Amino acid sequence: MINQMPGNEVRPHVLLIDDESAIRKATRQWLSLAGMNVDDFSNARDALERLDANANLVVVSDIKMPGMDGMELARRCNLIDPDLPVLLVTAHGDVRMAVEAMRNGVYDFIEKPVEPELLIDRIQRAWEKRQLVMENRKLKRMVDRGASLENRIIGRSPVMAQLRQQILMLAETPVDVVINGATGTGKELVARSLHEWSRRAEQPFVAVNCGAIPETLFESELFGHEKGAFTGAGNKRIGKIEYAQGGTLFLDEIESMPLNFQIKLLRVLQERKLERIGSNQEIDLDIWVIAATKIDLQQASLEGAFREDLYYRFNVAELFIPALADRREDAPLLFDYFARKAAYQFDRNYSEPSEDDLTALMQFDWPGNVRQLKNIAERYVLGMAPMRSVRAMLGQSEEPPEAEEAVQSLSEQVQQFERQAIIQALRKNSANVQAVMDELQLPRRTLNNKMLQYGIRRKDYLN
Repeated sequence: MINQMPGNEVRPHVLLIDDESAIRKATRQWLSLAGMNVDDFSNARDALERLDANANLVVVSDIKMPGMDGMELARRCNLIDPDLPVLLVTAHGDVRMAVEAMRNGVYDFIEKPVEPELLIDRIQRAWEKRQLVMENRKLKRMVDRGASLENRIIGRSPVMAQLRQQILMLAETPVDVVINGATGTGKELVARSLHEWSRRAEQPFVAVNCGAIPETLFESELFGHEKGAFTGAGNKRIGKIEYAQGGTLFLDEIESMPLNFQIKLLRVLQERKLERIGSNQEIDLDIWVIAATKIDLQQASLEGAFREDLYYRFNVAELFIPALADRREDAPLLFDYFARKAAYQFDRNYSEPSEDDLTALMQFDWPGNVRQLKNIAERYVLGMAPMRSVRAMLGQSEEPPEAEEAVQSLSEQVQQFERQAIIQALRKNSANVQAVMDELQLPRRTLNNKMLQYGIRRKDYLN
């Protein structure tokens, strides 16, 4: 009687090689009835194409075969991965051959005729050994990657140590992920780290800001279109989703995605297929999807602002990035990192801040999170005395307004210009939103987002 594998265990995977069709078929049936997954081959060369150093399986091969025999196969398996278990089966076994086989890294040596129970027992033992090897490799890989990830996701606080651990775990076994964090906490950095520490690292990372795409262009941007699919579609265009094939699709500000498009995204996530606009042909997708949001998607789904079924599709794995105010002990470390990076980038000298400045870093509320701290660090490196004081930049000293304005970063100057341009347009057009959109050539969503960002209220400019 053939013993079957317990239902709660991972089924052993066997690569079976034998040039005799009848024996190969019978052996496959024995192993399949025992609950094993079996791929069988009539020659060793074809089987070798399935092998690499990460192959989680057991090789079972006959020795006497035309072309490459089992001994040569075992030798090549040993070159690919010395820990890959190989079991050789032969009717011509002797002591000399067994010794040579063991020298070639063979796990076990079985003589014909083989009893099914014996073969299954030996395979199960080899499989258990392979699982230990693979688990140890995984742990070592996580330790090695964890050390380098500390230089990417910076922070010694417990919450950041936990976040790095979660990134490493999810990168090993990718499932669709949603990253939740306030503006400026580093959601895209976490998404890129997930991608770069995964097995998809060599494939594309495609970032899409859902809040920056006009609603009328959403489907074309993400799904692509065929030539002539609509007016203006002069050529075929590959969409962002398809462009991420084999890699990672990052959907930032997913809460901004139009509701009518969310159901289409849900279908892509469930079926891993898409159709370009104007095409009836389905394209199979191999992508990892990571989304990011700054709001509570569950609450948004309850309020009807986000599809509930899409929320639950992402809810399998969710990462939370803490606000900088919740890990203030990391502020000095982050400041030092960004300041040294800016000093190198701009070829400036970097003098470390005083103890009082470091204390100020840990006492500040950081409403702009890490992005704001990075800006302060860059200004500190570029600033002239007396602005080379963190406390002054944080508004904790009596610095004249002119000095503050003199060291505004380019980003701050652009934001100030944008704010004034919107305010002037609102005044000029008596807060008529359509007129403001036409004058500034902005879509409604972008205008609304910028007014929210700069704290501009339309009602303040009504006649």
